[in-house]
Amino acid sequence: MAASLLVTWRSCHRTSWSVARRYLSASPAPPASPPSAVTRFLLRLRQQFYDVEQLMTWSATFRNRAVRRKNLFYGFAQQNYGDNIAAAYYILSLKGSFRFAGQTEWFQPDARGKFSFDFMNFPTSMIEEVDLSGTPINRDGLDNLVSQLHLRRLSLRGCPEVDGWFLTRLHMFSDSLEELDISHCPRITVGALCALQHLRKLHRLNMSSIPSLQNPGLVRILMEEMLPHCLVTGAEYSQGLSLEDTTQTITTHSSTDPGAQPQEEESGQTSAKRQGQMQ
Repeated sequence: MAASLLVTWRSCHRTSWSVARRYLSASPAPPASPPSAVTRFLLRLRQQFYDVEQLMTWSATFRNRAVRRKNLFYGFAQQNYGDNIAAAYYILSLKGSFRFAGQTEWFQPDARGKFSFDFMNFPTSMIEEVDLSGTPINRDGLDNLVSQLHLRRLSLRGCPEVDGWFLTRLHMFSDSLEELDISHCPRITVGALCALQHLRKLHRLNMSSIPSLQNPGLVRILMEEMLPHCLVTGAEYSQGLSLEDTTQTITTHSSTDPGAQPQEEESGQTSAKRQGQMQ
């Protein structure tokens, strides 16, 4: 038994000594070096961009909610005050302006968005002109204007939510709308303009400075072919076309419609004379 104890002690002593020698012979691990200035800058920049991305996502979410809220259907006002008053209130709530048929006074809010409720004195008058330039109106908001069948002029200049679906819904004004301004609308495409073919009484269309139109001159020719009785403004025939294409296009357009160009020049001279008389 003593021999077995001696053997056990020697094996334990040998094992402990080998572990200690291995530990002492191993070189200590070098401490972790701090990141360089460039690495710290990149890490901080990535963190900042991530925060900005999250902020932009939240901002877009809140903005979409605000747009939907502003374009809700004003059913309560319609049931209690009538279609005309509800439509007028909706326009003013978007910081737009309008004019009743048979009147010269325009109803519009002030710089802070406050407006007078004098328009409620005309519950039977229908709206004839609407200016919603720069407002967040979208296709859902048109539900508040569907009853205005005498609408003749509509300005949507610079409206960020006006798109092809919006233009498609303008067919409800096909029997009354005469002038339409869709200039500076960033979401309007060439395909969206085809929805205007249902506006049979449209006499004037302003489509200037639409960012998505790569060839405004060609689009103008197409719109004039689609709406032969409408004067399309805001785009020259040479915009987006080369000199050879422009000459060929103008020649073709003049041969197919010989009275279009002289009529336009005549209207320009007439407007110049009117301006001279006014001065």
